[in-house]
Amino acid sequence: MQTRIFPDKAALGAAAAADAAAALRETIARQGRARVVAATGASQFEFLEALVRAPGIDWPRTVFFHLDEYVGLPATHPASFRRYLKERLADRVHPGEFHFIEGERPDPEAEARRVGALIRAGEVDLAFVGIGENGHLAFNDPPADFDTDEPYLVVRLDEACRRQQLGEGWFASLEDVPPRAISMSIRQILRARRILCVVPDARKAPAVRDCLALEVSPWRPASALQRHAATTVYLDVNSAALLPPDPKEGP
Repeated sequence: MQTRIFPDKAALGAAAAADAAAALRETIARQGRARVVAATGASQFEFLEALVRAPGIDWPRTVFFHLDEYVGLPATHPASFRRYLKERLADRVHPGEFHFIEGERPDPEAEARRVGALIRAGEVDLAFVGIGENGHLAFNDPPADFDTDEPYLVVRLDEACRRQQLGEGWFASLEDVPPRAISMSIRQILRARRILCVVPDARKAPAVRDCLALEVSPWRPASALQRHAATTVYLDVNSAALLPPDPKEGP
């Protein structure tokens, strides 16, 4: 796992997008298409904006998968991750396929199995992820299930996670934040050939420290990234503020 630190989140987003674009171009040139997992949230704004502007990507040769979605929230809701990804990614670059999680379907377990079967059909080349304030990876809150082989799970969101969503302005009150979500599992995320983890902002600094500097533990879900050799974590000076010095840190 490599860690890169930038002066601000604009520089962070630009660098991560440049690396993602290069990986997409190389993967498509080598094998004809790229299978990608996309994350959402306030942490991804600058990264996705830079990525959709990157030159030379044959977007019709990409297949995207959705990292997570709230249970029971319609795609028209301002906090819907489908709406987020359609507005910031899919409707702007028009990938060949985009497999969204339909969180308002009446049987969320069946929906998890449906999207799970789709992602199992081939290897994931790139996964774009973040780290939550409580250390979650996707919507795998602590203690996360590190053992399941299911690609997607129906999970219950803890209060810290729900308060993060409220604090980022997606909901008017804590009661409005759905208590459950469909989330890609830890093991499925780690199956990606390459992972780009984008984590700006000071509010993420304690989670970044705990997940990157302490031992791997289900109580620090994103610490699982330490076990993936082809992961790059992109930080700004604020999110990296509590990290100990690391001689392996990249420029």
